[in-house]
Amino acid sequence: MRAFAALLDALIYTRSRHAKLALLGAFLREQPDPDRGWALAALTGTLDLPAVKPATVRRAVEARVDPVLFRLSRDYVGDTAETVALIWPDPPVPPAGPPGLAECVGMLAAAPRADAADLLAALLDRMSAEERFALLKLATGALRVGVSARLAKAGFAEAFGVDLAEVEELWHGLAPPYAALFAWGEGGAKPALDEQPLFRAFMLAQPFDGAAVDLADYAAEWKWDGIRIQLVRSGGATRLYSRGGDDITASFPEIAAAFTLAGVADGELMVRGAAQGVGLDGADQAAASFNALQQRLGRKAADARLQARYPAFVRLYDLLFEGGVDLRDEPWSARRAALERVMPQLPADRFDLSALIAAEDFAALERLRDGARDAAIEGVMLKRRDAPYVAGRRAGLWYKWKRAPLTADCVVMYAQRGAGRRSSYYSDFTFGCWAADGALLPVGKAYSGISDAELKQLDAFVRANSIARFGPVREVAKTLVLEIAFDSIHASTRHKSGVAMRFPRIARIRTDKPAAEADTLETLKQLVT
Repeated sequence: MRAFAALLDALIYTRSRHAKLALLGAFLREQPDPDRGWALAALTGTLDLPAVKPATVRRAVEARVDPVLFRLSRDYVGDTAETVALIWPDPPVPPAGPPGLAECVGMLAAAPRADAADLLAALLDRMSAEERFALLKLATGALRVGVSARLAKAGFAEAFGVDLAEVEELWHGLAPPYAALFAWGEGGAKPALDEQPLFRAFMLAQPFDGAAVDLADYAAEWKWDGIRIQLVRSGGATRLYSRGGDDITASFPEIAAAFTLAGVADGELMVRGAAQGVGLDGADQAAASFNALQQRLGRKAADARLQARYPAFVRLYDLLFEGGVDLRDEPWSARRAALERVMPQLPADRFDLSALIAAEDFAALERLRDGARDAAIEGVMLKRRDAPYVAGRRAGLWYKWKRAPLTADCVVMYAQRGAGRRSSYYSDFTFGCWAADGALLPVGKAYSGISDAELKQLDAFVRANSIARFGPVREVAKTLVLEIAFDSIHASTRHKSGVAMRFPRIARIRTDKPAAEADTLETLKQLVT
């Protein structure tokens, strides 16, 4: 456990991607099995300890520490794991030596929920503050050390000199602590998983700089505002994977049941809208906004009522495998022809084909893009007609040409401390706009888009202008205006303001603008798509 704690501590304070890969690689090469496998599972989010929940941690610490003291300390520190690690008292009887990572995972994985708090406490008694912090982060699945699942896999690939795309393809056919994966990395046989519905690394697009391209070389499609998914059917089983490689099959069972075509397809998962007629998306029934899709995301299961209220479908735009034939080395034009050929085999209520944009030249395409404010469209995709399907971003093959973001001037209302490296600063900001009756209503929350210097400036404002506290959240005087950029805005019955922003981020701090001159809700509602 000591080595894993040291790794997390180093990752938290390391900003360079290259340096993080070096730390991960050294750990994975040097640590024994199965400790390194459980560490990799924790870093990639595949370690599940269902008996340990945040409430379990609170029960354990409140049995040892005055509950009021703990809650006040938690509010001040801003992170439960860090608070417990620091406030945990030394046991009256010196415990046995510190437990290993595999011992911790084994005990907590087998723990009945009723005994989890006591077992967790027994482990914490045997640890230093750094090890307690690591265990709590691991047990609750909230590492937040600046390492994504893909970066952790890249660390493995770099450590053992194997291809990252191969690691990602094998990943869902293996289980923690990944003994077969490490054996392959150290020169053993590659795991044979041919009949399993495995994930393939996505091809990604580069941001487009707006320079004209020849449409004879590039095909243009709308960039849909859903979530990118991969559909895989092999060995009689179907799986749905998100762009990050997460298995989301259980969340969209109707899509999995409808995809009976042997092979691998790439597309955009969306929800049908109520608007009839052919719109910009070229479908008989328009796609709804991302706000509607969010009602289905993150759920472990979807009952019939939810499926009927938010009917999901996939807009397909690429075919990677047709049966057992790998098409990824074929040019985009050949894969597109193959996709068009197999489309009649799929039910039209669950799948349709991403239409190509008919534009006589680049200038005409630019005009179409600028006028596209459909709820389901983010911009335009440009795909080189002779491009193979390759993992990751490759220069000149695919471009994403997003429409310009919308902006609004909003007033800061509440602030909350961030996590990980930002846990010492107020970095998550709720902001609002003025209603017709003069009330300030929240319209969104943002934590990105600002530099470190701006973060410190906003943190100082929060500390100097707090007027109330609600646990870790501070209400502030309604005097500071932020310019908020967002991709789109949609009507929402879940929010008191009646609107919900898509991808809000802080564009700049408007110290030059009085709060009374910030935008109104009516102005925002005029932008609703």
